[in-house]
Amino acid sequence: MKRILILSLCLAMYMSGSALASGCYTPIESEAEQGIRIHSELMVIGLNCAHMADSEGNNLYVAHSQFTKKHENLFARYEDILKEYMRKNGTKNTEAALHTLRTEFANKISVDAAKMRPDIFCKTYAERISKVASMDENTLRKWAATPFKGHPVSQPICEH
Repeated sequence: MKRILILSLCLAMYMSGSALASGCYTPIESEAEQGIRIHSELMVIGLNCAHMADSEGNNLYVAHSQFTKKHENLFARYEDILKEYMRKNGTKNTEAALHTLRTEFANKISVDAAKMRPDIFCKTYAERISKVASMDENTLRKWAATPFKGHPVSQPICEH
């Protein structure tokens, strides 16, 4: 009985340590994850709806590529913020972990694409590419900093 109690206490200590190691997000870390989510989702939309054109006649994948180029420094900062968070919380290969996170985001919207007919998926989501095409960095950051009920970030926000 004593062994079970000691084992239970050790397990509880280990699990609470794991919870502590997972940490919480600061507002900028939360914004970074949401920004990467937005970028990843838009890539899937652009790929699935490349046969469509935006208001300027660009196919949507080209429009997504232009959006990415326009905001490449912001996305690079977001990636650096997330990799630093991961590093601080014990992730050994932050590049692989970031790639996995991006893949999870892309897979989530890809499931929607797979469940819908392509024309319905594109009608539902394609306007997002046109919407972001005209965004400046501040507007994009404000969007990324906005919490969305259906798309919570993967870590709780730190209490201050």
